[in-house]
Amino acid sequence: MRSRFGFTVIFACLLFLSSAVMASAQTLTVYCGAGLMHPMDELKARFEKTHPGTTLQMIYSGSGELFGTIAVRKAGDVFVPGSEKEIDDALDKGFVIEETIRPLCFHVPVILVPADNPGKVRSLEDLARPGLRLGLADEKAASIGKVGLALLKKNGLDEAVQANCVVRPSTVNQLLIYAATGQVDAVLAWEDQALWGEAAGKVTTVQIPFEKNVIKTVPAAVVSFTQERELAQAFVDFLASSEAKSVWSKWGFPTEKPRS
Repeated sequence: MRSRFGFTVIFACLLFLSSAVMASAQTLTVYCGAGLMHPMDELKARFEKTHPGTTLQMIYSGSGELFGTIAVRKAGDVFVPGSEKEIDDALDKGFVIEETIRPLCFHVPVILVPADNPGKVRSLEDLARPGLRLGLADEKAASIGKVGLALLKKNGLDEAVQANCVVRPSTVNQLLIYAATGQVDAVLAWEDQALWGEAAGKVTTVQIPFEKNVIKTVPAAVVSFTQERELAQAFVDFLASSEAKSVWSKWGFPTEKPRS
């Protein structure tokens, strides 16, 4: 009788502990620009380690596509696009909470060319040379697409460079593949991509002078539809912390705006 009673007590305790663990388990859905994947994967692991029971479900895609996903699903917890434009648009639509917005780091546009630079691209102006094969991201889908278009218009190169465009992918990740495999002569991409493993020994970076460039802030915000606002805010604040800044810097994202 005692042993049956003892077993019942133990079983009840285990059931209680199991229920407590399940109750404490939390999942955050994070919509994140595809170009931020490498540092965000590392930051995800660090946050989950310091918040036992928390799982971050990462959805990586072009920032414009993520904006559309939030609009349709009306669900999720954190939005980390490639530039402030998408956060501003999300704020206008009521998709993010204004007081939760945090600046994280900076995205610096550069020109990436195959390692042997077959098109002999050495400047922004060279992209307008007839006969080059260029990759430009879709401005409706990816932050670098919008930023690249603004950059070209700023320098009066829009029409000539657009005429050389042969591929227009929806993510910056695809641009890197086109350059690394020599399918194009050059792409407008982000500076940090030169540090990716896929780029090692396969691409060369051509810098764009500061006065000609369009440098963007990478932000994060809590999605207004969240059911886990406190935890979502904790993750956004972590992304802007001094610990996170070291990770951003390691992956080639400046945490101070470049001036030259």
